[in-house]
Amino acid sequence: MAYDLWYWPSIQGRGEFVRLALEAAEIPYVDRARDSGEEGLMADMEARSGRVPFAPPYLDTGGRVIAQVANILMYLGERHDLAPSGMADRLWLNQLQLTIADLVAEVHNVHHPVAMMDYYDDQKPEAARAAKQFREERLPKFLGHFEDAVEANPGDWLIDHRWTYCDTSLFQIVEGLRYMFPRRMKTLEPDYPNLTRIRDQVAEIPAVRAYLNSDRRIAFNTDGIFRHYPELDSE
Repeated sequence: MAYDLWYWPSIQGRGEFVRLALEAAEIPYVDRARDSGEEGLMADMEARSGRVPFAPPYLDTGGRVIAQVANILMYLGERHDLAPSGMADRLWLNQLQLTIADLVAEVHNVHHPVAMMDYYDDQKPEAARAAKQFREERLPKFLGHFEDAVEANPGDWLIDHRWTYCDTSLFQIVEGLRYMFPRRMKTLEPDYPNLTRIRDQVAEIPAVRAYLNSDRRIAFNTDGIFRHYPELDSE
């Protein structure tokens, strides 16, 4: 049986971290809102009761509904062998995924530093200030942490000798930041060769390569989390 993945149909957003793991592992799933639209997504959320998700993405397994990216990926990792078997390694992987979630939240706050529901154009001066601090201080700190995590493993991947869901998430982080801050990333990337290597290895996973070349991969755009505004980028 295929999983039902519910997320906004026109953006990569947080849902893409789940999509990439599903695609890489060739796990059958249906991107439900791609067929039913935002109206279908909202209707599905409103029809649920009890232990409901706060927001998409969420995964309907047929027996339970799992929300929050790190939570979904932890489930997929254990159910489909996309994570190590040892408890200490699984916790470390989840810890890194939660740190990725922290980075994604800060990325979003760059272009919406004042109010999430207000337009970017209504907070451009504040966004310019937030972007400067993020580019110069926060971004190197996050990338350095992930670089150290990869370097600590003697294998070819983030942990052990095979890819995990956290490797596909690091791929998405690099891709998103390249789109959002092309000038800044061109300056920074030489300092993080292991992180770039993980990105390149994920891109060569046969199922990922096929996904990236398909119409299932939504293009980055200025409605998603990673948004390219030239005025916010700098070397």
